[in-house]
Amino acid sequence: MKFLIVGLGNFGASLAEKLTNQGNEVIGIDSSMAKVDALKEKISHTICMNATDDFTVSGLPLKDTDVVIIAIGEDQGANVMATALFKNLKVKRLISRAINPLHEMVLKALGVDEILHPEEETAERWAKKLCLVGVVDSFELSDDYSLIEANVPQIYAGKKIGEIDFRKKYNILILTTIKKTKIEGDLGKSIFVNQVQGVASAELVLAEDDILVLYGANKDIQKFLNNY
Repeated sequence: MKFLIVGLGNFGASLAEKLTNQGNEVIGIDSSMAKVDALKEKISHTICMNATDDFTVSGLPLKDTDVVIIAIGEDQGANVMATALFKNLKVKRLISRAINPLHEMVLKALGVDEILHPEEETAERWAKKLCLVGVVDSFELSDDYSLIEANVPQIYAGKKIGEIDFRKKYNILILTTIKKTKIEGDLGKSIFVNQVQGVASAELVLAEDDILVLYGANKDIQKFLNNY
């Protein structure tokens, strides 16, 4: 995949390196030449430029870019301006970093696809979410093992966990599932919330919109995710 990361501070630089190490093409952008120079040997491409300037931004290879990530964290105004500019240029997928709750509300109003919270989420988790199809969230337990939240592959919807035999087929464990449950919200409006279902049993029938919480070696998890 091809990523464009705007803002090469601690989080942006770490994410750029991890995505590059996983075999992706990454373009890193920052207005600081020092930050650009620090990464030029570690990621695919680096550019020193002002990401709030529409003329220079429009010259970037945006049509070939799968994901644009606005990782600017120090300057809230620059973050919003860059986000609005890339949104206006209709990039395929736009993810932006929120600095505080009010800033997050502004980003949502701009219509970004996803919000980043680097203070709560690591670059490692985001690298997995971005690179592995079907992954909702991930937790790195070691260099080789992870806990993953993943959507149920369509081919397994309507089947029992015991029928699939995840342990034998993929060498992974299904710890539990998360189901979207309809509840009554304020003013009588129905809302859907995610509810953990407890320890998964062999008799549990999987629904297409369920989320699996699974554990295993990264190489085995990747084999399972090839079903998407």
